[in-house]
Amino acid sequence: MGATSITQELTCPIAAARMFKALIIEANALIPKLLPQFIKSVELVQGDGGAGSIEQVNFTEASHFKYVRHRIDELDKDNFVCRYTMIEGDALGDKLESIDYQVKFDAASDGGSVCKMTSKYNTKEAFQVEEEEIKAGKEKAMAIFKVVESYLLENPQAYA
Repeated sequence: MGATSITQELTCPIAAARMFKALIIEANALIPKLLPQFIKSVELVQGDGGAGSIEQVNFTEASHFKYVRHRIDELDKDNFVCRYTMIEGDALGDKLESIDYQVKFDAASDGGSVCKMTSKYNTKEAFQVEEEEIKAGKEKAMAIFKVVESYLLENPQAYA
């Protein structure tokens, strides 16, 4: 099994605690509400939402995929860190065994936050992850991030 890792860093005018709560803690309710054209639902399949839990994201017919399952590996609400692994679903295709993610929010000096996202693509056998596949994943993550950021800017009372 091979692995390819990427890291991206985003700045945001929203405080770290608010972004973490909206994008990580309350994502199962918020993301389908904000992106109903792509995400049908996010369901807790196993556990209580903390480490060891498994969530299933169900996509609409507009997506190329039907569903993915994530296992939550770490959920540190005090330090705004979440580690999770995509363990199942057609988004893994025939090349990927899993994808490990780490999302961390830090406070920025201007009252906003800095989000650092790391993705590690664990491939089956000697497959290589194509640059275009990585770029597509980064763009989807960025789009979700920006939609949540916009929602929080427009709704200053939400997740305060």
